Amino acid sequence: MAQCPFHPKPHKNKATLFTTFLLKRRSWLDGLYERSYKMKMGRVKMPGLDLHVINDPKEVRRVMIDDVKEFPKSDLLHELLNPLLGDSIFTTNGQVWEKQRELLRPSFEMTRINKVFGLMNDAVNEIMKKFDKYSDGEIVEVDEHMTFVTADVIFRTIMSEKLDEEKGKEVLEAFVTFQEETARAAMRKMFCFPKWLSYILGEKKRLAAGEVIRKTLSDIIKPRYDAVTNGQEIVTEDILSSLLKVIDADTNKRFSFEEILDQVAMLFLAGHETTASSLTWTLYILSMTPECQEKVYEEIQEIAKDEAFTIHHIRKMKYLTNVFKESLRLYPPVGFFARESKEETTMRKKLIKKGAGIVVAPWLIHRHEDFWENPHEFDPSRHEDKGNIQKGTYLPFGMGERICIGQGFAMQESILILSTILRTYKLELKEDFVPDVVGRLTIRSANGMYIKMTKRK
Repeated sequence: MAQCPFHPKPHKNKATLFTTFLLKRRSWLDGLYERSYKMKMGRVKMPGLDLHVINDPKEVRRVMIDDVKEFPKSDLLHELLNPLLGDSIFTTNGQVWEKQRELLRPSFEMTRINKVFGLMNDAVNEIMKKFDKYSDGEIVEVDEHMTFVTADVIFRTIMSEKLDEEKGKEVLEAFVTFQEETARAAMRKMFCFPKWLSYILGEKKRLAAGEVIRKTLSDIIKPRYDAVTNGQEIVTEDILSSLLKVIDADTNKRFSFEEILDQVAMLFLAGHETTASSLTWTLYILSMTPECQEKVYEEIQEIAKDEAFTIHHIRKMKYLTNVFKESLRLYPPVGFFARESKEETTMRKKLIKKGAGIVVAPWLIHRHEDFWENPHEFDPSRHEDKGNIQKGTYLPFGMGERICIGQGFAMQESILILSTILRTYKLELKEDFVPDVVGRLTIRSANGMYIKMTKRK
């Protein structure tokens, strides 16, 4: 049953500096070469940044857990994401990050699955109505639908607002632009382009895309923020209401409007984009493996029959969960975690200078032949026993203190969406369709995902 879903074929040899610039400005994956998938540590020296790629699980643990304070999130990452996320928990470090995490803790209590399951279900029912409008057996571009439904789930759970169709389209298009332009902006920074040239080459477009997203969120948050500031009582129970209530014990003050906007933008990015990516890749793999798809369908029938899905049903879907976990291995939503070295140090007997970039790459670690048998093959049975997986070689949600706080939320949401689709439809990949796998902020298919959806009789 093992299959090799598509992944970009690496170059035979390491690219020259100029070729690296041309390739990686579109996607980080385009610059990889054969040894990238075999090495324990590699180096990419660019004019503006010395970059070390770490694939050794022992050193990954050191960066992400043991010496985490010595390897903070990179300044470059903060600079690149600032137009969208501001000073959010996603890019801050040290005491600022610790304080933000403490202040956000009550909000994350609101994401408990038993509190939000109904809201998730409402968003899933909306997307199924859209699928119903297609002719039976029609080829559907599922990536845009997965992006919309996960964004809708986040809108409902954070702000108690259903994502408006037109506004949703505008926001999600802006997000695609922001991703594309951020990949290019990163390369321009690493190659020391002057600011004026960067602005002409795409920075203006990137900043405008970030502004579109922030304005949409701001329009919802501002009236509620003003109401609370004017002493009105909070009646809505959602994540935004929790953020509006939080008081900093040290200053006895609430979050400012900008601070709330930054954190909501972060929750929106982290909450919808990564899950949409994972769902699209899982549907892709299932559409290529009919026997695996039938096994999932049988599990759904055995557990839930035709009843409305409950949390208890979702938690029993063991096989589907393993399918999803294997999809996360092959296509981790965030393919590259960016850190930097706070001080000069050594790693695998190599000198790492102060301020050097450190990249922990789930994309490479998950496909490394030293850690996985037939690493490019899809095999859900790998996840039946955790003991079979070498420690520190499976990290789709990160690891250590900065592990994704919404991991449980994303897993349950994904299993609910997949179960609902697979109970109703048989999936088949469009003939001759090959996804264009790109690594930017997340791992996506740049040419969408085209799947024939046939109703089960």
